[in-house]
Amino acid sequence: MIGRIFTLLLLCTICFSSCKSKKTAVKYKRKPSTERVVKVKQPIEEKDTKAEEPEVVVVPVNISYSERVANYIAEYGEIAKEEMLQYGIPASITLAQGILESGAGAGELTLKANNHFGIKCHTGWEGDSVYHDDDEHGECFRKYKDPKYSYRDHSLFLTQRSRYQDLFKLAKDDYKGWAKGLRKAGYATDPKYPEKLISIIERYNLEAFDDAVLGKKVNPINPDDSKIGTYSVRAGDTLYSISRRFNLTVETLKGYNGLKNNDISVGQLLYLHPVKNQ
Repeated sequence: MIGRIFTLLLLCTICFSSCKSKKTAVKYKRKPSTERVVKVKQPIEEKDTKAEEPEVVVVPVNISYSERVANYIAEYGEIAKEEMLQYGIPASITLAQGILESGAGAGELTLKANNHFGIKCHTGWEGDSVYHDDDEHGECFRKYKDPKYSYRDHSLFLTQRSRYQDLFKLAKDDYKGWAKGLRKAGYATDPKYPEKLISIIERYNLEAFDDAVLGKKVNPINPDDSKIGTYSVRAGDTLYSISRRFNLTVETLKGYNGLKNNDISVGQLLYLHPVKNQ
């Protein structure tokens, strides 16, 4: 009898220990699951980091070169004027160089590095860089997070190098002198570089940006009435690009000229201000 009682007590002790160990095992298994939940957050943080990278610029391929240039001018005209105010480089020159060097924003180097002026790394450059075929294979070029930094670096590049100092002795609206001076100072090896810049400036009326910074009148109809100005439409112009250039809205420009739609033609004279008895 005593043996049976002892056996029953022993079995109860074993069962109690077994049940307790199972409960402990359940508690132990919950900790790894909590750690796994925390680890899931890591890929989300990586996605957030990638989201901070510059957006890919998509350039329309179904527009003409003139239209692309007009869009480029509308996009970067104000930046060029700001650089002229701060550093004294004609906005017309800056824009013309940007158009020429970047292929009006569609060049390979511009798309992958936001480099609008083909500025190479050079000694002392500590920023990001990319490698691109130019005069030689795989040359090092500066890379920017935003095109505006390319414009600022262009200004610093010219102002901080002694070989360009004679350019700053020229009149602020002497774009022809600047175009020739850049070639003479060694900015470009192309012997036709000055002519190309001047052609772009005159074709797209980029000197108007210099005039705006310098506070000059814009094509006055009557010297005695500076409140009225006109603009002669050039190749590549659109109502949008013209309105941006002169700080107007498209609808305001259409209203000044009695236009019913957005159609304009080369040589057409547009009023930039209200005209009496229109």
